[in-house]
Amino acid sequence: MPTPDLEPLRLLINNAPVDDFHGLSPTEMHRLLYTPFSDDSPVKVRTEISAEALETVPFCRLTKQFLEIVQREGSIKLTPLGALPRKVLVELYEFRIILDQFIERGITKLTRERDAVAIQTMRLNAGLAGLVRTSRGKLLLSKEGKRILAEKAHRDLFLLVFRSFVERFNWSYNDLYTEHPIGQLAWSFSLYLLLLHGDKPQSLQFYADNYARAFPALVEISEGPSALRFENWFAHCYAIRTFGRFLEWFGFVEVEHERRTNDLDRRVVRTQAMTDVFEFE
Repeated sequence: MPTPDLEPLRLLINNAPVDDFHGLSPTEMHRLLYTPFSDDSPVKVRTEISAEALETVPFCRLTKQFLEIVQREGSIKLTPLGALPRKVLVELYEFRIILDQFIERGITKLTRERDAVAIQTMRLNAGLAGLVRTSRGKLLLSKEGKRILAEKAHRDLFLLVFRSFVERFNWSYNDLYTEHPIGQLAWSFSLYLLLLHGDKPQSLQFYADNYARAFPALVEISEGPSALRFENWFAHCYAIRTFGRFLEWFGFVEVEHERRTNDLDRRVVRTQAMTDVFEFE
């Protein structure tokens, strides 16, 4: 008896929509996860993005201001621990591009780089993106950093900063949750969910639940503080990494900051900047 040809069945299964993927097929999800910047990805960076649209991306604006300070100074002498000196920190923070809630509430003061998580992350990410380099304890612009400033290459700056942030910078560096890549793994799926549902206010819990449903294996291997609190812990980790320190920093969402009994009940909507930068099929 001849062996049946299973290829048509495989193609059918791989290209059929999956409820837990919100209508994406396994093939589309694979592209979203492993080739998110390809033309085949369900979510794509637009080919044409106006300079005005990119000016609404706070993390890029902060990076640009940082590069201009390095250019103006010629070089910046780092602290013995390799961090930015307080003078530069204060200048960057006073642009008030990304504010720190603890500094704003007077809980902490801006005395060292770690006090402003967004600024520290931006500086590290600029190095990972190849925009700055370190030599003998000093920070200097790289050739690419100089080119981008000289040519005012806004889209190039965004792509370098964004890709470095999602692919190279370790999101778990900024918290004490876990080294497992909750949120950073399949960051593009979170964008897909927002493009699909973000036109109307949805809770952070809504996005955390749908992320967990799509990637149950990540839930299983992650360890929470206790079995009873695990689900809430996973959702909080996802929310702070994906929304508090990614999508908000890039200006792609507006998160309700009114205090609630459960922070995960706070509502979120996507911004115009997100649809100006991304498109999906």
